[in-house]
Formats: sequence, C-alpha cells, structure tokens
Amino acid sequence: MNLLQLIRSDIRAKAQWLYDVVTPQTVCKTLLTDGTFAMVVYRFMQASQRCRLGPLAMVFNKLNVVFGQCIIGRGAEFGPALVLIHSQGIVINTTVRAGRNVLIEHQVTIGAEKQQAPVLGDDIFIGAGAKILGSVCIGNRVKIGANAVVTKDVPEGATAVGIPARVIKIDGRRIAPSEAESD
Repeated sequence: MNLLQLIRSDIRAKAQWLYDVVTPQTVCKTLLTDGTFAMVVYRFMQASQRCRLGPLAMVFNKLNVVFGQCIIGRGAEFGPALVLIHSQGIVINTTVRAGRNVLIEHQVTIGAEKQQAPVLGDDIFIGAGAKILGSVCIGNRVKIGANAVVTKDVPEGATAVGIPARVIKIDGRRIAPSEAESD
C-alpha cells in the first residue's frame, strides 16, 4: 500500500471503531479526535524512513513526541488499519513488527528487552496501560487487557490479563489456569 492508502485505512478503521460506521461525517469527526494526528505523522515518518530520508523521518518522530504525545520508533512497522485510540504516553520500540488492524489505547508500551522486540499479528487490541516486553509473539485476534504486562507469547484468539499477563480466554471460551500453562 502507498502512503495515502495506509492513512486512509487507518482513519477508516478508527472511524469504524469510534462510530461503528464509516461515512464522510464520521471520517471528518475522526480526523479531529485524539490520536489521529499521531497516526498520520507516524505514517509520514514510516514513509520517510522507507525512502531513506532519515532527517525527515526524525522530524516527524519529534513532531509525534511533542504534538502527538507518543514515541514510536522510526523503524517500527505496522500494517494497514493502525488505530491509536488515544496517543498520550504510547511508547513503541523501533524494532517492533505488527500486522494489520492493531488498536492501541493510551499509556501502552511495546518495548524491546536485550535487543529483542515483540512481534504482533493481525486484529490485536491492546488496552490502556498494557506493556508488551521482549521477544514475544502475539498471535492473531488477541486482546490484551488494561495494565497487563505481557512477557510470554500469547496464542491466537486469546485474551490476556494481569501482571504478569495470563491467558483467560481463547476464542471467547474461558479456560482454566492449568490449560493456559500447557499452551
């Protein structure tokens, strides 16, 4: 996808999240909501980085720090339909890789540990204040609860909560703690 297609997919995904429908009116309202500026600036930073325009990418990075109130590393890669629901306090390491349709609340950290960063699949929701740290893989269709601290892999379709995070559901079905440990 080119830059404008990515920005369009992000804004449409956010409009869908916020208003359950994508119309010209909801898109206009979405453009004025918290986090949208940071999403757009991130896409410009990402495009500048891909075009080997490092100084320009750094300018976009600093614009996001000051005006978007979040830090997203210049090398971080997210697929289409990235949604920053609220951008305040988000910190994402430069080596993070993520798929499409990733929704992130405020105060989320997706960080490296010992030079190893998380890899996120498609269709991910990360609740406010959650931390995903180190060399972990987050499967597709995963929900990470508010304030969860994820330091181990999370399987596809799982819901993970707590400190440290533990899987409590897979594909909407509650699981026993012993079942989660065997995965």
